[in-house]
Amino acid sequence: MSVIEISCLEIWREISNYVDDDVAPELRARMEAHFKSCAHCKAVLDGTKNVVKLVADGVEYELPGGFSDRLYRKIKGK
Repeated sequence: MSVIEISCLEIWREISNYVDDDVAPELRARMEAHFKSCAHCKAVLDGTKNVVKLVADGVEYELPGGFSDRLYRKIKGK
């Protein structure tokens, strides 16, 4: 039985559910097949897992001075 392909957009929509193990088995199989052939989506998956791990450990990190201001300017495109 072959696995039906899935688009990167569909992967991105479901990545959090995948990490939380909250997707149907058929969708999980499609996503896992996609991760094997798409380096970009595999990187998104790895990054998502890293963020979850960092947030879940409860450790607080001090940000460099002015980081928040630079981040907000970057987000606003200024």
